[in-house]
Amino acid sequence: MAETKQVRKFGMRDKIAYAAGDFGCNMSFALKGTVQTFWLVFMMMETGLLSALLLLVQIWDAVNDPLIGSMIDADTRKYKMGKFKTYIFVGACGLLVAGAAVFLPFPNAPVVVKAMLFILGYIIWDACYTVANVPYGSMLSLVTEDSGERAQLSTWRSVGSMVGGMIPGIILPLLIWKKEFNEDGTPLLNEQTGVQVETLLGERVFWVALLMGVLGFIAFMFMIKAITIRVDENSVKTNEAGEKFNVLSAFGNFMKNRPAVGATIAAMGMFLGMQSATTANTIMFATYFGMASLSGIVQMIGFLPMFLFMPFIKKIVNKFGKKEASVAGTIVSLAGGLIMLVFPMIANKMVALIVYMIGLVVFGLGMGVYTCVSWALMADAIDYNEWKTGKREEGTVYSLHSFFRKLAQGVGPSIVLLIMGALGYVSDLGTAGQSAATSYNMCWLVAGLYLFSAVLQFVGIAVVYNLDKKTMMTMNAELKARHEGQN
Repeated sequence: MAETKQVRKFGMRDKIAYAAGDFGCNMSFALKGTVQTFWLVFMMMETGLLSALLLLVQIWDAVNDPLIGSMIDADTRKYKMGKFKTYIFVGACGLLVAGAAVFLPFPNAPVVVKAMLFILGYIIWDACYTVANVPYGSMLSLVTEDSGERAQLSTWRSVGSMVGGMIPGIILPLLIWKKEFNEDGTPLLNEQTGVQVETLLGERVFWVALLMGVLGFIAFMFMIKAITIRVDENSVKTNEAGEKFNVLSAFGNFMKNRPAVGATIAAMGMFLGMQSATTANTIMFATYFGMASLSGIVQMIGFLPMFLFMPFIKKIVNKFGKKEASVAGTIVSLAGGLIMLVFPMIANKMVALIVYMIGLVVFGLGMGVYTCVSWALMADAIDYNEWKTGKREEGTVYSLHSFFRKLAQGVGPSIVLLIMGALGYVSDLGTAGQSAATSYNMCWLVAGLYLFSAVLQFVGIAVVYNLDKKTMMTMNAELKARHEGQN
């Protein structure tokens, strides 16, 4: 803790500022699901090709994170704003326009040109996002050393994340999907499914992405101005002095950090299941329920229960512990996933939609605690690394965590796109020409993905993550004594 100068006491200003940072990140990150839908429906790229390209850019995305993390750890230069805030500022400037780079609307371009536009646009966006996001995530453990205050920061980060995801999640489908009508004003129906045809307005996605970039930049600037770093940034190092960064060594050390591995498995479960369902979910709403423009509203209703835990998360963590409370939540999410398996069996589509929403609400209720403390779990894993090895390694631990998260973000949607193709989805037909069997198959795919997500989260938190409340108390006490001894 910095003791050479007086610093402002940790408080609401820090929490709101940190939430604003993830709001800024999510103004860009929330577009990920739309990327797949845009290129699948508007650009009409074949599912196999899109799957391969998405996997390619996400592998680079995952490899890029540890490199950025190690670069931040190794950087000892003095910056007027501080090291972490400076990197965030640079990334935020790039994200002003980079989010729109992957939505250049040229549906009639040759396939080779489309592939080049996708790869270049995604790489530009990813580079800017990584430069901002990696130091932002690592900064949590530098704002405060207190475990309870870190849990509060994690909670407020989740607030920023959910609000940042909710705004585009609700508004974007309303802006980019248009219901089609016949010349006489009657709804234009898909002859096979009987639902009203909806068209994706791809040109609008580009302009909305630009607007979201501006909103994200404003949020980042507020965070940089308002938040206070209380732990000396120069103490954050990946390696011993003079030692070069070794990717294999860092990976080996990370795999020995059981809390980091458990938290990462849970996060991968969330992306492999829930986040990977985004495209299939949009296609399901467009072809089975005929309400793609309202899909965002339905999804947000399902996740509103997460907000119930936010006012009480500190008391919950203090009484039960982060691990214990999260495990209970994952069990509830498992129940929600099982409920979702019921809705494809119901013939009446309105009743099926209601059952789907009930399952989604239960799933979201279970996700509440985990979502609030997920980033605090990683902050504790960084402390665990210091406890066991004597090195904090914020940048490297967090960036390797991001490596696996982003690998899941790439592998998951890629596999889902292949499954969609196997289940009958034909890109050239758009959403208007898909068969009734294909739209029905999307229901089973979405339900299965949510259940899979809950299972992996349970394994990661309940089985692998080993920092229960008792172990946390021991670790914090020993680290405190060690720090006091060094002073």
